[in-house]
Amino acid sequence: MPGARGPRRPGRVLTALLCAVTAAGLYGCSDSGPPAPTPTRAPTTAPGGVSPFTGLPARSGPVLAVKIDNVAAARPQTGLGAADLVYVEQVEGGVTRLLAVYSSRLPESVGPVRSARESDLALLRAFGHPALAYSGAQTALNPLLAAAPLDLVSEGTDPGAFRRSPDRPAPHNLYLRPERALAAAPDASDARPIGLRFGAAPDGGTPTATETVRFPAARYAFSWSAADRGWRVALDGRPVTSTDSGPLAPATVVVQRVTVRPSAFRDVNGAVSPYTETTGSGTATVLRDGRAHEARWSRPDPAGGTSFTTPDGRPLALAPGQVWFVLAPR
Repeated sequence: MPGARGPRRPGRVLTALLCAVTAAGLYGCSDSGPPAPTPTRAPTTAPGGVSPFTGLPARSGPVLAVKIDNVAAARPQTGLGAADLVYVEQVEGGVTRLLAVYSSRLPESVGPVRSARESDLALLRAFGHPALAYSGAQTALNPLLAAAPLDLVSEGTDPGAFRRSPDRPAPHNLYLRPERALAAAPDASDARPIGLRFGAAPDGGTPTATETVRFPAARYAFSWSAADRGWRVALDGRPVTSTDSGPLAPATVVVQRVTVRPSAFRDVNGAVSPYTETTGSGTATVLRDGRAHEARWSRPDPAGGTSFTTPDGRPLALAPGQVWFVLAPR
């Protein structure tokens, strides 16, 4: 059964208890015994040969989500340019952390890798049963992670999937080997539609050179680059780059306005962890092709994807290519 590999899951009795107490069935559970590990699957052809995450020609492979550090000491990161999707989430202290999703292609290395948050569980449900690579989590969150439909990959359970860089101090020096991570996550599901549409730009929109998004302790700027056919990313006034691919310029940036509220969890310093709500509905701004389009987002089912529409209800297509979702406080 998905996610029931050796140390990945507790024993049958504990699993049954977790199922009974975990959010009334919010996360999938199973009490079947662990199957023998299987090798990583070879990619299969995606429906129509197009990635549901980027709208570009791609082979369909398993989904790997990676929590990536985003403070000044962690930049520049590695492997971000190869991600299909990048989510920007608020964490303690008002700073941000990234959740990068890979399927179409895998870089040799991704990082620095950091810890998971409760918000990741609901956000990743739309992907089916993906692999999640992370550095760890606070003790109280571990039972929820274990009960969620995720193939978990951490340094503690799969040390061979990680390496420590001598060039940076801990905790900003942990890097993932994606191929090894997926070999340790044989039950990770392949890419599937999550509600995104790609195609020609909608009518209208406002010509936009730069869009600024503020978090309590972080400021993002997305500047249109005609040469890159994308939006150059800057954080706190400095360009965001990846060591293996240079400056980042996603084809589409979705500024999704969401509720960010306190969770029941705290970090190691006692600070309350924020919870980002990605179900429900709200407003968004979609940046593509040098223009800003006002939009609505909707995700009524936690297990379903997110749709984006124009204010009058028509589907709003994203530009083919990498997409950043900035989960900004309302």
